[in-house]
Amino acid sequence: MADILHRVGIDAQPAAVFEALTTLSGIRGWWITDTRGDAAEGTAFEFRGHRLEVLHADPELVRWRYAGTMMEWLGTEITFRLVWRDGQTFVVFKHEGWREPTELMHHCSTKWATFLLSLKALVETGEGRPQPRDVQIEVGG
Repeated sequence: MADILHRVGIDAQPAAVFEALTTLSGIRGWWITDTRGDAAEGTAFEFRGHRLEVLHADPELVRWRYAGTMMEWLGTEITFRLVWRDGQTFVVFKHEGWREPTELMHHCSTKWATFLLSLKALVETGEGRPQPRDVQIEVGG
């Protein structure tokens, strides 16, 4: 098994970060603009054949499980731990349960980093860089 790990500090209270992770308008603002469904605990949201079940959502921890069509992501879990320290909210991110560190996992690690910076920008400035306006790390994506 392999995991993707990141951490980013956001100049905002945990409640603002929590809202960006648990509402459709929040997720549309930093990750994927055409997301539909619900992002509250016990619900699910989806975009382009991808489905994420919201397993847990409280102001300190948000956890999603992937249940969509991408085989390499199937059964993986995505966790955002929110830690208030030193006047900022640290988002301690983990995308866990990859069967092996494939080239797609390397790609996704870099993309997650750009989306976490998009989350930071959304919460701090009101303007993120969700798909399709996201940072491109290769031609066409």
